[in-house]
Amino acid sequence: MALTVQEMMAAANAAVERIDGKKAQELVADGALLLDVRDALELDNSGRAQGSHHISRGMLEFRADAATQFHDPELKKDRVIVLHCASGGRAALAGKLLKDMGYQTVYNVGGLADWQASGGAMVEPSDPGM
Repeated sequence: MALTVQEMMAAANAAVERIDGKKAQELVADGALLLDVRDALELDNSGRAQGSHHISRGMLEFRADAATQFHDPELKKDRVIVLHCASGGRAALAGKLLKDMGYQTVYNVGGLADWQASGGAMVEPSDPGM
């Protein structure tokens, strides 16, 4: 049975709890991984959350699987993971994927603006002229 994006989003939102920026900051302060799943160009253009770890959504399956040569050691199935993207959609889909892969505790803070609006520290984009 083929799924629509709307159906995939509904399943992702049902599986991955959405939290506010303050809760995300508390979790990160307690050792959670703040994972940015936006594309690299987005980070270059808008900066990133301070302390965030970047894995683009397109590489997440490979980086999350310890059996691949691309595995990212920051991803541990028993570590709390707080995801964000630009608006929350990719973060929700990424969170469901991680849960499907056996990651235990995964949250979606939404978009970078949600992190920033709650007082989350930012690293500004690099100056392309430098």
